[in-house]
Formats: sequence, C-alpha cells, structure tokens
Amino acid sequence: MTSVNAGARAVRLPGRRRRLATAAVAFAFWITMVGTTVPTPLYPLYERAFGFSSFAATVVFAVYACGVVGGLLILGGLADQVGRRPVQAAALLLSVAAAVVFLLARGLTALLVGRVLSGLSAALITGAATAGLTELAPAARRARAGVLALAANMGGLACGTLLGGVTAQYAPAPLRILWGAQGALAVVGLIGLVAVPETVARTGRVSLGIQRLRVPAAVRGTFLRSALASGSGFAVLGVFASVSGLFLAEVRVRDLAVAGVVVGLAFLSTGAGQLLVGGLGARAAPPVACCGLIVAAALIAAALLGRLLVPLVAASVLTGLATGVAVRDGVTRIATSVAPERRGEACSAFFVILYAMLAAPAVGGGVLVEAYGLVTAGTVFAAAVAVLAAAVLAALVRARAGEL
Repeated sequence: MTSVNAGARAVRLPGRRRRLATAAVAFAFWITMVGTTVPTPLYPLYERAFGFSSFAATVVFAVYACGVVGGLLILGGLADQVGRRPVQAAALLLSVAAAVVFLLARGLTALLVGRVLSGLSAALITGAATAGLTELAPAARRARAGVLALAANMGGLACGTLLGGVTAQYAPAPLRILWGAQGALAVVGLIGLVAVPETVARTGRVSLGIQRLRVPAAVRGTFLRSALASGSGFAVLGVFASVSGLFLAEVRVRDLAVAGVVVGLAFLSTGAGQLLVGGLGARAAPPVACCGLIVAAALIAAALLGRLLVPLVAASVLTGLATGVAVRDGVTRIATSVAPERRGEACSAFFVILYAMLAAPAVGGGVLVEAYGLVTAGTVFAAAVAVLAAAVLAALVRARAGEL
C-alpha cells in the first residue's frame, strides 16, 4: 500500500463536547465489536436450524478472521487518507449490513456473508476508533484514552458472547431478536458520530492495494517470537469461540448462556492481561505468557478427558490473560524497536499472523472433531499449543543466553 502522510491535528473542544464525542466513538467501537461475537453461542442453534455440521460452524467462524485479514491488508491505511470519522461510519454500516444478513439468514451461505462483513467492520473500526479516541483526548490523558479503547474493544467482544448466550438460552426467536437489537444499536452509533469532529487532515487521495508485510531484519527474531506467542493464544481463543457449545456439551453442560460466559471470560481476561504488562516488565512478560499458555493447554486437556467444567473455565481465563500479555508485549516491542516509517507495516504483519492463527486452527480443529471426536481432537490441539508455546519459551531462553 502506498504510504500517505496524514497528520493528526489538535482538537480544541469544550469539556462537555469532548466527553460527548469520546463517548460516541467508544460506543461505536463497542457495538461494532459486539456484532462480531454475538454468533458464538448461537452456532449450535444454527447447526440445528440449517442442518449443517460442526465443521461448517468452524468454517463460518474462520471466514470472520479472513475478513479481518483482508480488511487489514487492503483498508488498513484508509483512516489516514479519508479521516477517522468516515471510516468509523463505514464500519458501523458494515455492522448493520451483517446484522441484516443474519436476521434474514436462511442457510449457510448467508452466515458466511455475514461473517465476512463482520470481519471487515472489525478491521475498519479497530484502527480508526483507537486513533480517534487518542486524538480526542487532551495530551495529559492519552494513556487513559488507550485504556478506554481497550475497554471498548474487549468489552464489546465479551458482551457479544454474553448477550448471545443469554438470548440463545432464554429469549424467544434467538436467531432473530438479538440481531435486530444489535443492528438498531449500530444505527444509534452511526447517528452519534454526528457529534464527533474529524481529527485527521485529509489528503484528498485514496490509495488502496495489498499492503506489504515487511519486518526489519534487525528485529525479525523478536517479532517472530512475539507473534507466535500471541498467535498461540489467538488459536485457543478461536477454537473456544467456534466450538464452545461442543466443549460444554462434552462436560455435560448444555446451557448456551454458560457458553457465552466461558468465551466472554476469555475476552475480558485478554483485556486484563494487556493491563498487566506494565507490572510484569518487558523481560518477564513473554515467558510469563508462554507459561500461561502451556498451563491453559493442560487445563483444556484435563477438562475434556475428565468431562469437568471448572478446568475449562480456568483455561478460558488463563488463556485470555496470557494472550493479553503476549499481544501487548508484542505491540510495545514493535512500537519501541521499529522505525516510525516501518511501524505500520510491522503492526499489520503482526496482526495478520495473529488472525491467520485464529482461523486456521479453528478449521483444522473442526476437521479433527469430525474425524476423531471432540476429546481426541481437543487433546491433540491442546498438545500442539503447549508444544508451540514451549518452543517459543525455549527460543526466548536461547536469545537471552546469547545476550550474556
């Protein structure tokens, strides 16, 4: 993608107007992310309603990640070119369109289309809203703006699964009612953007294309270790999100609200893990994340082999914490070790790897479930995650030994 230099400008607003604009952007971010995880607890209902397999459900989940990757590669720099607010509006429109597709869905094809739209909406809103919240904040409160962006992002992901689970279990017409509500709230978010000033000097040019994914050779080893540690956590989150209903059925829990809680805890814990990095320190964060993922993988295997709910919940929380630590550490390392003119490429490459590792294991896990059953497939998957995390941990130890 052609690099376009667009400068963020200082926004001078009265305190009340600034707070209103900030709330509007945070709400737009939150409701868009809600729409991306609402289907998670609904997959068992879709399977029964449309007659497709558990493997097809993992494919439906995976195309969401493909939509995110495509959006990052092609549209990642759009907010710098046309402004933050138009891109946020486009993300909300895509979220509304996805809700309408799901609301009217009569088969698997509609679900696939809806998930691609959801993925594109997430790719657009994440960068535009995070940058917009930072630029709306006074200089002394920029750190708080980052926390608010994290809360809107992870809070939206968690709320989507929680609302989806409660609706699936207790509400009438669960495959319709929640999408109507989410689409309506996304329209409210669109209206709220009227109160948001633009924070970027627009270039007047739009240059789209496949963004090059390059990482400077000097930091490639550090980058790869951070990406693989974070991607291991994303792989677990992806499998949780795509087959959580099957997991819980295996441990004799068929309440879909519980499925929403289990996955929601993973996303909330991911946000909490990102906040923990400052307390851990730069040297401790990567090995702590790897160890956390190894223990989480063992808990998943124990839950499936013993048909136990408590280890599964513990694995959800620990996976989220470890993933949050790994992602925050990886982004921080890119921000501090890559030159500004190459930072965008490196960040895009980082998240493309993460979302690819979110999608591929979900589909692979679906194949294994179809062929060998959930217990065998889940145990093999947990072992693979543990081996990958252990390999990254060993690479960290070797790298630090080489520094001495």
